[in-house]
Amino acid sequence: MTVHSGGCHCGNIRLSFSTALDPAALEIRACQCSFCTRHGSRAAADPNGRLVVSVADRDRLQVYRFGLRTADYLVCRDCGVYVAAIAGQGDDATAVVIVNSLDDRASFSREPVAVWFDTETREQRLARRRSAWMPVEIEGI
Repeated sequence: MTVHSGGCHCGNIRLSFSTALDPAALEIRACQCSFCTRHGSRAAADPNGRLVVSVADRDRLQVYRFGLRTADYLVCRDCGVYVAAIAGQGDDATAVVIVNSLDDRASFSREPVAVWFDTETREQRLARRRSAWMPVEIEGI
């Protein structure tokens, strides 16, 4: 497994994305919802990988939910960087990492696939995330 580190601009939120996949071959998704398009989001996940999110100061973390309220979108309150989305809780939590927040983001060079999830039901969205997103560990929250 290779670990790709990153985080928000000010350093309050740190990320460690572990994957055995080549970053240049990993599918990158560009969600077309208004939140993701406004952030220029490029999301990736490896169901066989792992994401660790470390938060130094919980008060400087903004957790945002919208739409079907099935995921928490992590944004730094100080520098405004969107770093990851997390669905579920505890051992069942899964996540996507926003590759723009990784230090080696240029390595994730595959052209993003535009995706639309507006027609999914709540159950379909949760099932997709359980199967396509990766396990996540959250420290400091």
